[in-house]
Amino acid sequence: MQVSNPNNVNIYNLSAGKSLPEWLSDRKRRALLKQDVDVRRRIELLQDFEMPTVSHGVQVTADGQYICTTGTYKPRFRCYDVSQMSLKFERGLDSDVVKFLLLDKDYSKVVFLQCDRYIEFHSQDGRYYRLRIPKYGRDLAYHHASCDMYIGGMSSEIYRLNLEQGRFLNPLIVNAEEVNCCQFNPANYLFACGTNMGTVECFDPRVRTRVGVLDIALSKHVDDLDTLEIPAVTAMKFRDGLNMAVGTSTGHVLLYDMRSDKPLLVKDHQYELPIKAIEFQESMDIVLSMDTKILKLWNQETGKAFTSIEPGTNLNDLCLLPESGMIFMANEAPKILSYYIPALGTAPKWCSFLDNMTEELEENTADMVYDDYKFITRKELEDLGLAHLIGSTMLRAYMHGFFIDIRLYHRAKAMAEPFAYEEYRKKKIREKLEEDRANRVRSKKLPKVNRDLAEKLLTAKEEMATTSAKKKRAKEAVSLLEDNRFSEMFTKSDFQIDTSTEEYRLLNPVISKLDKSVKRKQQSQLAKQYEEVDEEEVEGRASDDDSSSDDEHVWTDDHKRDYHQAKRLQYEQDLQDRLEKKGGNSQPKFYQLKEGQDANKEQTKQKRKELRKSLAERLESSHDKSIIKESGTRGNKEMTFRWKKNERESRRQKANKEHYEERKKLRRTAGEISKGFKEKPKYWMGKKVT
Repeated sequence: MQVSNPNNVNIYNLSAGKSLPEWLSDRKRRALLKQDVDVRRRIELLQDFEMPTVSHGVQVTADGQYICTTGTYKPRFRCYDVSQMSLKFERGLDSDVVKFLLLDKDYSKVVFLQCDRYIEFHSQDGRYYRLRIPKYGRDLAYHHASCDMYIGGMSSEIYRLNLEQGRFLNPLIVNAEEVNCCQFNPANYLFACGTNMGTVECFDPRVRTRVGVLDIALSKHVDDLDTLEIPAVTAMKFRDGLNMAVGTSTGHVLLYDMRSDKPLLVKDHQYELPIKAIEFQESMDIVLSMDTKILKLWNQETGKAFTSIEPGTNLNDLCLLPESGMIFMANEAPKILSYYIPALGTAPKWCSFLDNMTEELEENTADMVYDDYKFITRKELEDLGLAHLIGSTMLRAYMHGFFIDIRLYHRAKAMAEPFAYEEYRKKKIREKLEEDRANRVRSKKLPKVNRDLAEKLLTAKEEMATTSAKKKRAKEAVSLLEDNRFSEMFTKSDFQIDTSTEEYRLLNPVISKLDKSVKRKQQSQLAKQYEEVDEEEVEGRASDDDSSSDDEHVWTDDHKRDYHQAKRLQYEQDLQDRLEKKGGNSQPKFYQLKEGQDANKEQTKQKRKELRKSLAERLESSHDKSIIKESGTRGNKEMTFRWKKNERESRRQKANKEHYEERKKLRRTAGEISKGFKEKPKYWMGKKVT
């Protein structure tokens, strides 16, 4: 049993699932029940409730004890006993049945209108009588008060056959070429027939004259149609003595009050297919209208959709069991469709177990009716190259896309993307390899971005995990590395923390001090380790092997290089700490401007004067060793330092200054002095020239 939920209304398909042939043994039946899920889930409401090829009609008797169906091939009539939930009997017919009518409360009196102009009367024993009418018939109706049978067909005459006298009576004449449907009003026995000219003609059976004509072509909905043809009346149904529903060949259902020629409501099926049958559900004011493709249920007052059933095969006839939610539909398939809608009413007495089953299914998750279909949007459909299937039976429109058969989808997907399977296979292999790598023992691997932060978190975890009081903090520290929300912090360079900026030092003074202490500790440990290595080499300790190889020498050189590098880093770090301490003691100078002065203008003048000075003058003008000057409106900072000079450097600068002044007095350059030499000098700068 499959469940669908269009418009949030549960619809249970009782005819879904596979059917088993009768000649299968019990052992094979049990094996199929174990192997096949569809066979195990199926519900056989009525035994062999099907036809060999096609079912044409289905009706229930007035007492509700029997369900009668007609179909082909070969043409046959079947009767099912609902108390036994099985087939009661089956009869073969000479030709296909167009319409059949139950004249009594049970199956004892049945009339068949056949496609070869014959009318057959059957009793409970079999065929009782057979006669022929002049024209092909399309529908028939029976007047119980006078025992008259009315037959409409491809003629302007409606034949009347009196079953009590056993002879034809004068026919009724309509103003149309053909009659498509006819029915008696159950309240006042008014006879109405729908014609191909778009009219509904009503007759009084007592006087056999026309009492009224309803022309649906005068309705406003006809003006909106694109066709110039007049819509024909294909189905009709009386709700009570005054209300009537009329179905047209254009897929419209019109609700009329017989006292007015204007429709109360017009419902469009949107498929432009002829309406086959109409039924009323009186307790909820629901109208059931069916064309060859879909059965729609909608509200009688507002026309709002209640739900719909689209089985996927062409529909022929509709039967709604009175005072219940059970629906049977004859269709162009062997199985007669059976649907149960709990929202319409309870299950019939002979299958009351359906109520318990549906209640259990509503509590549990049920399989949807579209298990074998794939939902795709219009864009995906165009990418697959299947846009030309829109409007065909291969696609089922649903919400903002379509349902397509899963087998057709896989074929189209393989043609549109021939290498999709290879990519899927590579992806699965990659995932399998990653799973195998995850089981291996991994060394501590730090990320490329924010490496120091990750190392600090891992170190904090190792240190805090030793004591029970700090285990919680260690767990919080390592969660920063494992949390997906902070994964980009260790993968994207945009989140790299620049520890050299002043903002970092001001915002994180404690963290920066901890970082310095950790680095100093690591450097001291590394230096201590390398000092021990040097002491071992000085003392001349031998290795485990008597003879040292070239690899050992290379290892020693590498350690020496690392040792010197660690020493240099420690020296630079100490120097930077001293500079920060000296820079922190100095205070910025502030200047007060007079009224009418522009700060930017005065600062630009001072800047120009300073730029004109030489480097020596600028150095002499600074009194302190480190001065912080503020310039601009945004607080830009400029810092200069004066380094202490030793005696050798001062003597060299003094000699250069004296030499520069001597050349300035002589006004000669070194090149001009060298050109004045006639001979090569024997001595130069106190040294003998060779």
